[in-house]
Amino acid sequence: MNKERQNFMLFAVVAALILFAWPLIQGKFFPVANPPVTKIVNGKSQPIPARPSADPTADTSGAVRNRQVVLGESPRVRIMTPTLQGSINLKGARIDDLVLVKYKETIARNSPPIRLLSPAGAPEAYFAGFGWRDDGLKPPAADAVWAASSPLLAPGRPVTLTAANASGQRFAIELSVDDQYMFTVRQTVQNAGATPVPVAPYGYVNRVGVSKDPGTWQIHTGPMSVHGGGADYGTKFKDLDKAPERFTTTGGWLGFTDKYWLTALVPDQQAQFDGQFRAGTNTAYQADYAFAPKLLPAGRALTQTSRFFAGAKEVKALQHYENDAGVTKLDKAIDWGWFEIVEKPIFTYLDWLFRMVGNFGVAIILLTLTIRGLMFPIAQRQFASMAKMRAIQPKMKALQERFKDDKPRMQQEVMALYKTEKVNPVAGCLPTLLQIPIFYALYKVLMLTIEMRHQPFVAWIKDLSAPDPLTPLNLFGYLHFTPPHMIAIGVVPILLGISMYFQFKLNPAPMDDTQKQVFAIIPWVLMFVMASYPVGLQVYWIASNFLAILQQRILYARHPGLKIAAAK
Repeated sequence: MNKERQNFMLFAVVAALILFAWPLIQGKFFPVANPPVTKIVNGKSQPIPARPSADPTADTSGAVRNRQVVLGESPRVRIMTPTLQGSINLKGARIDDLVLVKYKETIARNSPPIRLLSPAGAPEAYFAGFGWRDDGLKPPAADAVWAASSPLLAPGRPVTLTAANASGQRFAIELSVDDQYMFTVRQTVQNAGATPVPVAPYGYVNRVGVSKDPGTWQIHTGPMSVHGGGADYGTKFKDLDKAPERFTTTGGWLGFTDKYWLTALVPDQQAQFDGQFRAGTNTAYQADYAFAPKLLPAGRALTQTSRFFAGAKEVKALQHYENDAGVTKLDKAIDWGWFEIVEKPIFTYLDWLFRMVGNFGVAIILLTLTIRGLMFPIAQRQFASMAKMRAIQPKMKALQERFKDDKPRMQQEVMALYKTEKVNPVAGCLPTLLQIPIFYALYKVLMLTIEMRHQPFVAWIKDLSAPDPLTPLNLFGYLHFTPPHMIAIGVVPILLGISMYFQFKLNPAPMDDTQKQVFAIIPWVLMFVMASYPVGLQVYWIASNFLAILQQRILYARHPGLKIAAAK
């Protein structure tokens, strides 16, 4: 009785640790899925409205005002591309009004597009600008109004902003934009004065407040740069509150990254520049770069070309700018992490499957079929080993009973039994070990890549990168209350637990009673654990479990002796 009580207590402790300690581990190392995009009301999916932004309609404190009012206070040049819309502020020559027309805040039809940049004085101010240091040059003031060569900036239609000072220098910023997310900035100084002047171009990105996307051990958000040949994910907003971060490099970039969005200053990749991140007043943060000054003789002109990325972190777009435009490691804006060598091929194949079938859920199932097909020979050996282990269970039980008072002798006899029956007890672990990096890589792909954002599957599943919103605990939305997060288990996680239960039934039962109890509860504990993860990850696991069960059936059909032996 004491032994049984000890086993039960051990089982209870292990189950409690798995169930209650996991949220702490998860919060530290494994961020959960994106927030749900739908809620279930009366059994039907309804889009969740976007979180309202602090956008007052009138001047209250004088510090933050209505965005439309601020936009109307200065002359502007419109920006119009297939992916971007907004305007350039001629007062200060700032790019400070930009929305991403391909991406909406929610899945609702009338949802506004994602706003990336916003002018100073408006809510969530976020803007970029380019100019020259005042090292004797006397460039236009920060509030100077520039003249524009055209009222519209579009692909193939550049705009030149011009201004002059009282010393005879003329300044020009020629802006062009492609059909994706890259601006090209040509800064020219023409010295019509009588003496040489030092010319040191710079660029900056300024934002008020930190990223709405929390940074984690797995996903970096906030200040980011590539310098010295590598990506730097180590700088955080709170670090800048203590001291600026500075570096000098040739080739690279710097800016701010959110989970899906990026602003990046890309200086001339062949010239050395000084980059820095720093904190300003009123929770403002700035990334900026500057070139060393060059002496410009009278009667001469000097042009420096840089670029500015402002948009979505689409994998193909980033790779295009890296491979074809020579932007050093722009692809590193996505924090692939340690398993990049696995994640990128999985993303590329999954994205190709999606373009073939038009549904990411189906693409994930096809990915599972492909992985299981490639691992079929290894899985067959795993299942064969498991079946043999099941077949020798009676003999192992007899040995345990016979030598229960002589543990060393029992272990010797068990090892001899493995050798006689040609069974390798660890052979079944190999496919599982191979699946771990694949499973983790798919998790990172679903969490990181914007291509998975707001992708539907079937019925109520409107976003494969978010948790399942349909739970039986409130009768699928017919009861108007939201269950606590800990127990709000969706239908898909329940199916995952069921599929794991049946798969575990095919494995050889552990000899120890406590282990049997632990293994019996694991599928249901993991059902709770996985409930907050992306539905796409759960679909992959369910499909994988189903195929594992099918493979076991095929094995027993091909080798009926194994099933007969197991039954005996």
